[in-house]
Amino acid sequence: MTIRAIAFDAYGTLFDVYSVGALAEQLFPGSGKALAEIWRVAQIDYTRILTLCGRYRNFRLLTEDGLVHACKVLKLDLTADKRQQLMDQYDRLEAFPENLEVLKALKSSGLKLAILSNGTPAMLENAMQAAGYQGLFDHVLSVDTVKKFKTAPQAYQLGPDAFGMPVTEIGFVSSNGWDVCGATWFGYQTFWVNRAGKVLDELGVQPKGEGRSLDDLLAFVAA
Repeated sequence: MTIRAIAFDAYGTLFDVYSVGALAEQLFPGSGKALAEIWRVAQIDYTRILTLCGRYRNFRLLTEDGLVHACKVLKLDLTADKRQQLMDQYDRLEAFPENLEVLKALKSSGLKLAILSNGTPAMLENAMQAAGYQGLFDHVLSVDTVKKFKTAPQAYQLGPDAFGMPVTEIGFVSSNGWDVCGATWFGYQTFWVNRAGKVLDELGVQPKGEGRSLDDLLAFVAA
């Protein structure tokens, strides 16, 4: 079926969540990479725990909670100043280098584009400004409006509601395997940006397409 619109995950897909490790390494020499990795795992784990329990705390707060947890695990002295520096850096995560040209090409082809993210509206706006993505997206959708994180169906429903079309006519792009699984179950035409060459979770579901960078999405959409 023809794809008429595409919804993109933000963190890990458009913005490199591990790029914050460079600043972390400056602040905590020898621990930057580990800090970024533990931070990310905690951040996502917290979204799942809260959603499973019917509770909500916005992604900005969970991101800070994950940072505090990671520093405790690594026994790092997270001063108020270092905490603020790292949180500010999260607002301007590096964008993957190929993304801007791919997004422009998709936009020029007439496709409607959206971000569908766990991030808060303010976080997403800051990240888009830092990456130069202004004007590329028809919708910037935050789960903050439904108070449930992905992979809750209510979060994925934001896409068809915003585009005003069936979910089967919408592509969904994510670098997160769990997100691709959830979106596939929901009915999207999914594309996994598998940058690290990971193995998909054994959940009995497969994305419609897969590539090692966002460049590969262009062929998937054109097929």
